[in-house]
Amino acid sequence: MNFKTLVSLSALAVCMGAASMANAYSITPVNTNFTAPGTISVKSPSSYQAAVNCRATFTGNVDAAGVAKITGVAVTGGGLCSLPKITGLPWTLTATGTTQGSVSNVGYTIAGSILYPASKCGASTITSSYSGGVLTASNQSLAGNCTVVSLSVKPTPAFTIVP
Repeated sequence: MNFKTLVSLSALAVCMGAASMANAYSITPVNTNFTAPGTISVKSPSSYQAAVNCRATFTGNVDAAGVAKITGVAVTGGGLCSLPKITGLPWTLTATGTTQGSVSNVGYTIAGSILYPASKCGASTITSSYSGGVLTASNQSLAGNCTVVSLSVKPTPAFTIVP
């Protein structure tokens, strides 16, 4: 390889890197904490693949780079809703478009009992949508034969996704 080829390849790599950065999205307001209460419905081996509907509150922060870190998840309600142990925190919410994103490291476990089998769900990445101040996800598979049937939470303060 000659010097001209090396310089050309280097310039191409720099341009491609700048182009991919120009297509990046971020979440605002940055450097803030958030709370996102709402509902979640999941299926797992513990529920014999029946949907379990619970209330959920996500807490975390948006860092200086515009990436949200979910550092706490509280699941409440009757039945199996009180049993999950959340795993993989922090979960990372990254904007991938002006109305969509991905949440990585999503997971939970439920210890088995005489009434139901154990579940080890995730860690998995799910896709989400954001519109009207509400973050939603539906029919997202998690490792361990688990599914996020639906998720609907409203972050406060409200997120804005910017290119």
